[in-house]
Amino acid sequence: MIQQEDPSAALADLSARIIAIRDSFDLARRIDQRRELEEQMSRPGFWDNPESAQAVVRQLKSLKLLIDPAVELIRHSGQLQELLELARAENDAETLAEIGGELGSLKEGVDRLELMTLLSGPNDNRDCYFSIQAGTGGADACDWAEMLLRMYLRYFERNDFAAEEQARRDGEEAGIQSATLLVRGPYAYGYLSCEMGVHRLVRISPFSAQGKRETSFASVDVQPVIDDIQIDIDWDKEVREDTYRASGAGGQHVNKTSSAIRLTHLPTGVVVQCQNERSQHKNRASARKMLAARLYQLEQAKRDAELARNYTEKGQIGWGNKIRNYFLHPEQRVKDDRTGRVTADTQGVLDGDIQPFIDAELRRRAALRAKAALSAKPA
Repeated sequence: MIQQEDPSAALADLSARIIAIRDSFDLARRIDQRRELEEQMSRPGFWDNPESAQAVVRQLKSLKLLIDPAVELIRHSGQLQELLELARAENDAETLAEIGGELGSLKEGVDRLELMTLLSGPNDNRDCYFSIQAGTGGADACDWAEMLLRMYLRYFERNDFAAEEQARRDGEEAGIQSATLLVRGPYAYGYLSCEMGVHRLVRISPFSAQGKRETSFASVDVQPVIDDIQIDIDWDKEVREDTYRASGAGGQHVNKTSSAIRLTHLPTGVVVQCQNERSQHKNRASARKMLAARLYQLEQAKRDAELARNYTEKGQIGWGNKIRNYFLHPEQRVKDDRTGRVTADTQGVLDGDIQPFIDAELRRRAALRAKAALSAKPA
């Protein structure tokens, strides 16, 4: 706990962390990049190519998310340092106490920015396709998949992410068999990739007349949205296309025409589907983008042992492949297998309070990268 009587040491520690953050992502260079993008946006004809323009806007927004809080933290810590020197010179105990009170908000800002600097992957700042798939287990598994969907929708609301449903298959008795969303927001892929894996639920089954305890599984998959993917796909020979009538919400029209599209990549067995548009052509275009993103990620996985392992393990949604446990019976707790983080606030988690789990996984990944970098150095 920060001691208000003498905030000098705490302020010095926070100032050192701010300097480390500033240097870690080269603040001056990023400010120059922002200036260049702003100049680019001010040129005539910038919006003639909407896709290119949107890419610039997204890049600028991502830069601002790092630059603005960093500049504010530097300003805030500098002001507190000046105030501290004056207060100590005048032996002003009241002002020293006020500075101690300010350190809490400064620390929160430093903690948030440190986490953002961990999102340094080439696709971390991109939007993403976010999919949930029920495991074996009938109605219980489908109900659990829908509970997860609700949890993530609440999380998206908390973090100002926009989610657009691309495809949905309802369960025969309850819940959903699968759902795919297009999630847009700053660093959507970077944050949500931490949720990729199998999620396990233990509870008293609401579908059991005997009140039996049931274990259910559902998997989460995440792919970055990359508009300029360079990947060769022979759409005529390698991809099978099926059309079907969409299910779920969408009015009468959505169920009257076979506008939904399912694409199967024959060499890999990867399947994607899209049904959110009334137009079959628009659904086909969206499904092709989703398939390209999935295949791109699989290619990346071949060069990334950890990601490749994630895909291999997730092939069977069941025991031994999980990343997180949700216990609703006999005790109430949520435990992450990767980080060891535990909370008893199961309802809060199911209402979307999953950021602490994501933060812990980001730190774990950063530690693994640092360890790998050290081991790669020649002796």
